[in-house]
Amino acid sequence: MPWQKQLFFFGIFRAILGLSEGGNLPTAIKTVAEWFPKEERALATGIFISGANIGAIFVPIVVPVILTIYGWQEAFIISGAFGFIWLIFWWKFYDIPAQQKRLSKEEYNYIHSDSDEKNESTDKVSWFKLLTFKQTWAFIVGKLLTDPIWWFFLFWLPSYFATSFHVDFTKPSLHLAIIYTATTIGSIGGGYLSGWFIKNGWPVFKARKISMLIFALCATPIILTQFLTNVWVAVAIISLAVASHMAWSTNVITTASDMFPKKVLSSIVGIGSMAGAVGGILFPLVIGRLLNYYQILGDISAGYNILFIICGCVYLTAFALMHLITPEQKAIDI
Repeated sequence: MPWQKQLFFFGIFRAILGLSEGGNLPTAIKTVAEWFPKEERALATGIFISGANIGAIFVPIVVPVILTIYGWQEAFIISGAFGFIWLIFWWKFYDIPAQQKRLSKEEYNYIHSDSDEKNESTDKVSWFKLLTFKQTWAFIVGKLLTDPIWWFFLFWLPSYFATSFHVDFTKPSLHLAIIYTATTIGSIGGGYLSGWFIKNGWPVFKARKISMLIFALCATPIILTQFLTNVWVAVAIISLAVASHMAWSTNVITTASDMFPKKVLSSIVGIGSMAGAVGGILFPLVIGRLLNYYQILGDISAGYNILFIICGCVYLTAFALMHLITPEQKAIDI
């Protein structure tokens, strides 16, 4: 089959994959809200997000082996099969707290210990109604600006290391494995920090905002990547940036469950994720044009330097805009 046809069908099936996995995050966030009080939600969110990152740790090591032994088609088949194994366990063991027979009364009461969630209405709420709240737009802005940075890290880092440091990714590589290990630490650590603040008496929204500000600041050193000549120093700084992103993202997502009742939570996360996906569509167009321009000039590293400057500044920008939209965050009574 000509490569043009292969590329076309690859795009089609990748789009189908995107449609099918689009509901995972909204459902996961609502599941966390169903099973955890607010002080533990960020940590629980960080733990489940870290699962995807654990997979990313093994990919640079395992996939080259599969490619060498079997071929690229089998790499997709083998990795996709693991999803069905997860589905079996989810189908067998998961249920909401009210219907979970293995849950004790004390555990049930602890899960529902947040006083502002005890008398929630069950009436349906339209998306148009949700878009009238400024809290919705704060969440949209946070996802729109920062989600594309993660996609940049995920898809373009191999190209960056290959062009700037001549790393050969046809062989098992520790570079990306170390970076994606940092994302796991960031996911769990970010959730732990805001939860620790809450347990020590901080208001929920203050704990989330201060945590987000800390992680936005921790992402800024990636700007220094343009001055690096040692690949392992680059790995260290980029590892800090990706860990900061995951810690930031964990708290941003959790703010949705802080501000909105459970009945609309999946819708809010879906709206925010759609905004992040739109950013994920537009930013690669900028990346491609920028890198192509500098490649023609014979200095593609300069293009990556500009992109890393953007990555370093966007979190503080997103934080400032979110604070301007909702300077005094509060839970919404719908």
